[in-house]
Amino acid sequence: MKFSFFVLAIALLLIPAAYASNDVMGEIEFEGKSKVEKTSGVWVDGQYVGYLNELKGSKKVLLLPGEHVITVRQNGYQDFVQRVVLQPGEKRLVRVEMQHAATGAMPSVTSTVKISVKPSRAAVFLDGQYVGHVDEFNGTGQGMLVAPGTHTIKIALPGYQTFETQINPLPKQKVEVKTDLIKSSTPNSSTDDPLLSRHPGEHAPPPPPEPIPPPQ
Repeated sequence: MKFSFFVLAIALLLIPAAYASNDVMGEIEFEGKSKVEKTSGVWVDGQYVGYLNELKGSKKVLLLPGEHVITVRQNGYQDFVQRVVLQPGEKRLVRVEMQHAATGAMPSVTSTVKISVKPSRAAVFLDGQYVGHVDEFNGTGQGMLVAPGTHTIKIALPGYQTFETQINPLPKQKVEVKTDLIKSSTPNSSTDDPLLSRHPGEHAPPPPPEPIPPPQ
């Protein structure tokens, strides 16, 4: 039992392609037609593994034979959920198609949050909801629009300590959340969603977000 759990843990952390020669492991490939699908976050059995378009090559998803639950999430869209049963050495293609979810209207006045975090493939959560990965919010002209007021930002990636901070932007203000994730020496405890858990004392209190000065 302990051995099987250890192998599964390695698989969910996207083991290197060198392990692909193992005839026992199954492989999941993902296909998405639009940018929405390609930038959506992927969970396998409750564990975040990355965003869809990067899960190939050295980051391919290798799993033990048996049943697994694939969940794909994107802000403003319904969760895509599919159960797959893998045979030893089987390669399975999962075609992902996201459907719009009913959402409330954006407030007439918003604030902008830029996320500058390394590694840039880490997942971003706003008030407990997955909203994308760092790369979507750190480029020129990019940013996350939020309602003014207090929000909780979490940045998480397997193998790294979860980063959490609070922001309280004013109307039309731009703020930046900037940090480098710290590699974790111990795996997260088992929860329904490991990315949303954090051990007490796991890291020091994060610095406050840096306001972005208005252009001169």
